[in-house]
Amino acid sequence: MNQLANERKAELLRLLEHRFTKYPERHPHVSFSLVLEKLQSNVSLLWTIDQMELTGGEPDVVCLGQPTDGIYVMDCSKESPSGRRSLCYDQSALEARKEFKPVNSAMNMANQMGVTLLNEEQYLILQSLGDFDTKTSSWLLTPTEIRDLDGAIFGDKRYNHTFFYHNGAQSYYKDRGFRGIIQL
Repeated sequence: MNQLANERKAELLRLLEHRFTKYPERHPHVSFSLVLEKLQSNVSLLWTIDQMELTGGEPDVVCLGQPTDGIYVMDCSKESPSGRRSLCYDQSALEARKEFKPVNSAMNMANQMGVTLLNEEQYLILQSLGDFDTKTSSWLLTPTEIRDLDGAIFGDKRYNHTFFYHNGAQSYYKDRGFRGIIQL
């Protein structure tokens, strides 16, 4: 089990509370005491949130739909997290590259961190909360029928509009990363 030192836990909780207070529109009708309660009941979540933070994700609490639908922690950095860029989509794509392989894939790294890539619906909710990925793009959880054809999807926001695109899963770009999400 991955655990954090008590000092790092306290620092991370202060940071989460600061973001929670700064961006109330991301989690209406949710109190930070409820978030703390959920984090204390599953301490391994703090390690995952720390991984999100250390790789540039600026994790924050986000409600998807009604508060009863669940409380999540999602990467809310303005641009795709800087420590998670230049990755192809998944392990199969990584293995298929013959030359100039990236160091990892988005799906592998997400699994190592304990997060799931945002899907299209979650990405739209994030974009409704502000302007994200206006200079970068983020790999998104790709439906099996697209991935089976060697494709993968990603999103960004340009011209005040959220766009979804496709690319070969083997591709990688210096400005494309991924955003993660976990449920509390």
